[in-house]
Amino acid sequence: MFEEFNFQQMISAFIVLFAVIDIIGSIPIIINLKDKGKEVNALKATVISFLLMIGFFYAGDFLLKLFHVDIESFAVAGAFVIFLLSLEMILDIEIFKNTGPIKEATLVPLVFPLLAGAGSFTTLLSLRAEYASVNIVVALILNMLWVYFVVRMTKQVERLLGKGGIYIIRKFFGIILLAISVRLFTVNITLLLDALHNQ
Repeated sequence: MFEEFNFQQMISAFIVLFAVIDIIGSIPIIINLKDKGKEVNALKATVISFLLMIGFFYAGDFLLKLFHVDIESFAVAGAFVIFLLSLEMILDIEIFKNTGPIKEATLVPLVFPLLAGAGSFTTLLSLRAEYASVNIVVALILNMLWVYFVVRMTKQVERLLGKGGIYIIRKFFGIILLAISVRLFTVNITLLLDALHNQ
């Protein structure tokens, strides 16, 4: 396991997950929830999100095999989801709507879909097509520590960055995500086409 650890891969995976989870972009939503008197528990949100994502990271692979879907095909599908997420961030539109019945703020919307949503799940499995698992898990743990810090210190982080700063960061990572989705699509569609050609 340790032989597979690669610092560059870990940093790359960290940046991808950082952009997808986008806890900085969620600060206004968290503040709004707190202002409405809804409880937002930073530790609970972080732990539940991590367990959901790590569970899906390992069980998701089993599910793919169960449905006879290879990781490259899933990565191509994931590229489309990440592409839509990037459009949300760049164009200020809502594509993934939260219409669930649960009203408790820590679980919905913070844990799902803001932290451990479709984008995070898809990204985790899509990354497996490119990086060793240990690098992705370390990147996820580091992201969860960052999430805990931001959720706990929401007002201070917003004061530090300002609404304009948060807006710019969101746009910047939207463009990063767009580039990642294109790369993920081109790399894995090439692998799929090669596999079809060699059959």
